[in-house]
Amino acid sequence: MHNRDRPANHLAVTANVKRVALVSTGGTIEKTYDPLSGVLANQVSVLDIMLASLDLRHLEIERVALMNKDSLDMDPADHALIAATAQALARDHDGVVVVHGTDRLAVSGEATLALGVPPTPIVFTGAMRPYELRTTDALQNLTEALLAVQLLAPGVYVVMHGQALAFPGVYKDRDHWTFARA
Repeated sequence: MHNRDRPANHLAVTANVKRVALVSTGGTIEKTYDPLSGVLANQVSVLDIMLASLDLRHLEIERVALMNKDSLDMDPADHALIAATAQALARDHDGVVVVHGTDRLAVSGEATLALGVPPTPIVFTGAMRPYELRTTDALQNLTEALLAVQLLAPGVYVVMHGQALAFPGVYKDRDHWTFARA
């Protein structure tokens, strides 16, 4: 595209681009159906498919594929790696979104905050139902997280189901299939 073909506000648009790191760790949001075994499992990431369906012209997203695990299979070393990675990325980006399994998301969120308040927002998100299911909450939660990371003050949060909750004291409310504060 030549400069003469660009909209007049092109410079203003590119000046407002936010640099966001998107860290994938696995979890339900990324589970896919394996017809041979008949189960949902963390085998391939569907995040790129989800991102391709969104209009993200004001975001420059750096994808970081950290791991691809169900959060129930994570150990303390995994939570420490997630926390350290998110904190390091927060120093070089306008925000960080961590896609994480919901069962142990709060453990990683607390571990991240234990390293100190980051210089930019770190937002954890996930899904109660995989992206591949017709009644998924995955795309909504990812979209909300990508918006929230641009608007929230520095800190560590979980963003899902139309709410942003700051750590500490966030937990998975299994009765209502969402997150809440203690």
